[in-house]
Amino acid sequence: MTDTKTQTDNKADSNRLIAEIGKLKGPAPVHLWNPPYCGEIDIRIARDGTWYHNGSRITRPRLVALFSSVLRLEEDGQYCLVTPVERMGIKVDDCPFVAKLLEVEEHSDGQTLNFVLNTGERVTADAEHKIKVESIPGSDEPHPIVHVRRGLNALISRNVFYDLVNRASTETKDGVSELSISSAGVRFSLGQA
Repeated sequence: MTDTKTQTDNKADSNRLIAEIGKLKGPAPVHLWNPPYCGEIDIRIARDGTWYHNGSRITRPRLVALFSSVLRLEEDGQYCLVTPVERMGIKVDDCPFVAKLLEVEEHSDGQTLNFVLNTGERVTADAEHKIKVESIPGSDEPHPIVHVRRGLNALISRNVFYDLVNRASTETKDGVSELSISSAGVRFSLGQA
């Protein structure tokens, strides 16, 4: 009986959250809202950027874009979907977004790197939206990310990272060769060559 009641409550919570989110366009000003925490909702973002609800894949791109527009990273590291009236925790396996495509604009004074995310959102690498490459703990595998907004990052997909590496230049500093790339007048390190 408790499981059925919990499922019914979760479904009602989900429907209410979807209705509130549906009123918004683009990323919402979630940093300005301080609604009460209403617990966790069974939504998970997998490492590849796939969204799941109650274990089932969310297949509607507009719904994923809608949810991502109200996503916020809390000070304690928890990811939440936030509306003006409620805040619900979700699970994120790695980064909440994935950069799936790279568009490069060449200018007379340099280039601009534009990332297209799995949600359709576009992010230009610049002083506010930095590219950062760290290693996955316990391995030499790179973990490249680009900052999207307010602490939320996008994992740069493998094919996009390889494209960045192919476009990168090598600089030697203190005997160490490093790959770097610039965008919007800012230089970003991609790691050792």
